[in-house]
Amino acid sequence: MLSVLEKLVRLESPTEDLEACRQVVALASDLALEVLGSPATIQEVLGRPVFWWGAENPEVIVLAHLDTVWPKGSFEPVWSVEGNAARGPGVFDMKAGFVQALYAMKGVVGAAALVATTDEETGSATSKEFIKEISRKAKAVLVIEASLNGKVKTGRKGTAMYQVRIHGKASHAGLEPEKGENATVEMGHAILAVAALENRLLGTTVVPTMLRAGNTTNTVPDLAVLDIDVRSFSVAEIERVDAAIRNLQAVNPEARYEITGGFNRPPLETSSTMALYERAAKVAATLGMPPLEHASVGGASDGNFAAAAGAQVLDGLGAVGDGAHAAHEWVDITTLEPQSALLHALIKDLLND
Repeated sequence: MLSVLEKLVRLESPTEDLEACRQVVALASDLALEVLGSPATIQEVLGRPVFWWGAENPEVIVLAHLDTVWPKGSFEPVWSVEGNAARGPGVFDMKAGFVQALYAMKGVVGAAALVATTDEETGSATSKEFIKEISRKAKAVLVIEASLNGKVKTGRKGTAMYQVRIHGKASHAGLEPEKGENATVEMGHAILAVAALENRLLGTTVVPTMLRAGNTTNTVPDLAVLDIDVRSFSVAEIERVDAAIRNLQAVNPEARYEITGGFNRPPLETSSTMALYERAAKVAATLGMPPLEHASVGGASDGNFAAAAGAQVLDGLGAVGDGAHAAHEWVDITTLEPQSALLHALIKDLLND
């Protein structure tokens, strides 16, 4: 398993690099041939490659992704193992999970499929309808996103993404600033209004992220652009924040607001997960594993889309480690085999239902 994982991690596959994503899916297909005895089917979904191994009409879908957030060459060294820790770009999120899933499919007979997309890290814009479509027909979707210290994930926040563009008027900052309309100053008011929309008691976060303004240091900025990340466990909360962002009011009446974006992923709620969690906990017990715990987390995944399509979902069945999207990203290699064994047993238990 470690050798297979090394091959996948060394082939860096940032979402934006379509050729790299094609290469990693081709490699994953070759690894399926090596591990499972037959290659994957490589599908095209709106111009992006999708790995598919198993039944054409699966009742049990094991859902993964093979893209990562790391630009090529930005994580050094690209692969290392020290003690129980394997490190590399995407090793935790989620190439180790994919390897566990690949081995979990060994000996599985029946209506199950391992599916891996290549645009999850940027919001699954091309694959979300595909994921919903296949999930509607399944009785269970098992998502191989990384665990939370071994806990599976039974709740995830929904997400919304926005961009606010404020148009002002340029003028010389030294000679006649009064003739301009400062988009940066106006954006300052907007940032404070947006940040005030959070609700910590309900776990709703509203985070101004990327900010860009102005063209030169001696010009009153005529344009400022802000990206906003919104997350909540509640649909009602996301709707509240959505309405407030869309109705931002300019302090300077001469400034013009342009607001784009909206809902990305709906929340993954416990009504869609707890039945599968309880089943997985029983399977873990039969394997002699420690009690399987669960948690709700802030990050979203493709499991949100699967649940929105009506499927029963269990998330966080992937790697044990830490550091998703961080410089210390690592996986505990001693857990690869037991995590894979749990997934294998859960798939078989669901198929024998």
